[in-house]
Amino acid sequence: MKISGFTIIRNAIINDYPIVEAITSILPVVDEMLVSVGHSDDDTLGLIRSIASDKIRIVESEWDMSLREGGKVLAVETDKALKQISPDADWAFYIQGDEAVHEKYHQAIIDSCTRHLTDERVEGLVFDYVHFYGTYDYIGDSRKWYRREIRIIRNEKSPKGLPISAYRDAQGFRRGNQKLNVMHSGAAVYHYGWVKSPAQMKTKMKNVSRFWNEGEAWEKILESDDVFNYEEFDSLKRFEETHPTVMQERIARQNWKVDLDTSKKRFKLKDALLYWYEKGTGKRLFEFRNYRLL
Repeated sequence: MKISGFTIIRNAIINDYPIVEAITSILPVVDEMLVSVGHSDDDTLGLIRSIASDKIRIVESEWDMSLREGGKVLAVETDKALKQISPDADWAFYIQGDEAVHEKYHQAIIDSCTRHLTDERVEGLVFDYVHFYGTYDYIGDSRKWYRREIRIIRNEKSPKGLPISAYRDAQGFRRGNQKLNVMHSGAAVYHYGWVKSPAQMKTKMKNVSRFWNEGEAWEKILESDDVFNYEEFDSLKRFEETHPTVMQERIARQNWKVDLDTSKKRFKLKDALLYWYEKGTGKRLFEFRNYRLL
């Protein structure tokens, strides 16, 4: 069995993406790691080249920033990267530049890939998500945060009809508009996209919003405040577990402090009822799922 990892990245230094941590967090699981580096305004290419691993294969790409509708450029670049993994790979493991996988899940992921290798009904594997917010101490626990998403897909040698490809802004994958049949990986992805200093968070938001906006909408975002207000949350809770080992050095460098009151809940009545129902039963009513669990 062969597992190929792949990711895309651009302007990692300017936007302070933990891309090195993302890549190294799955290196023990994959047999190769394809990194597609978009032409950047910083030394993202040098940053990726600094990762000491013979599993990494780098390709360069020119992003078409005119593909803004729905963040299409991210899906296009993800598909370009997917097409460049080794053709003999059985599975393709996708990770984004602000995600990481805890080492405690490595064996579960390998076991899941092995278990479903010959069952062609299984088109992918879905992961739970832990969304960090503000600092490494808080996680979002409301319905606004997606609970699961596909991160491993079968690398089909002869696709049945349309090939598997990135969906919308590459949050997940589909076959055309058809949802994939998946099994659970037994693992989780830690999402750090909302962990930055208030100033760096706003800088990143202004930079990446151009993937979805143009014209007056883009100008309005640029003219907004330069500091992000982390108090604008609906529900958070404290994170009581451990972070991936690859994140420890970055966490130690944290030079900002955000104190958030997790007892505060800011919901409309309908959302409050759905939230407390989920907390009491473990079931999320009316949940959008970008996949079909077998």
